[in-house]
Amino acid sequence: MGSLTERQVFILLGKLLGDGSLRRKTNTLLEINHSYKQKDYVFWLYEEFRMLVGSPPILRASGIKRFSYRFTTLSLQELNWYHDLFYKTGYKVIPRSLRLTPLTLAVWFMDDGSKSRSSVYFNTQQFSVDDQKFLLTLLGELGLYGALNKDKCYYRIRLSTLCIKHFVELVEPFIIDSMRYKLPR
Repeated sequence: MGSLTERQVFILLGKLLGDGSLRRKTNTLLEINHSYKQKDYVFWLYEEFRMLVGSPPILRASGIKRFSYRFTTLSLQELNWYHDLFYKTGYKVIPRSLRLTPLTLAVWFMDDGSKSRSSVYFNTQQFSVDDQKFLLTLLGELGLYGALNKDKCYYRIRLSTLCIKHFVELVEPFIIDSMRYKLPR
């Protein structure tokens, strides 16, 4: 099977910042699961990881009148390192060695981003405030500035409207057609 390509690593990191999850017994697998409406995105991810997957995405019921597409990679030793990096405490954390690329940012946005008027949010509520502040630092390294925004009783990242044009320039080349509705204009 070989190792992950650089492109697959950047996509994997974006997935782990978003909705992707790793599960480990002896070796680790990546689970991809999105709503029926995001079918094109799931199949794009499947194509990106095809050589690491045993079977294509399947449609499954995920509740009453709710459906999703799901697939997993094979359990691979080469994914163990990412599991150890992101799940040190048993919960998903942000490793301090992480660096963002435009592709990683685009996948993270397709996974867990949304637009609101003239801004962009990343739904980072699952991460600690310290991890979210570190993510803000990483975004700053790309020239993207924001703040933590309270969403009910949790925080999420909101980018400054002043950098939205730059954000779009960075991620647009990587956003698949069916996810372009998320981009602010």
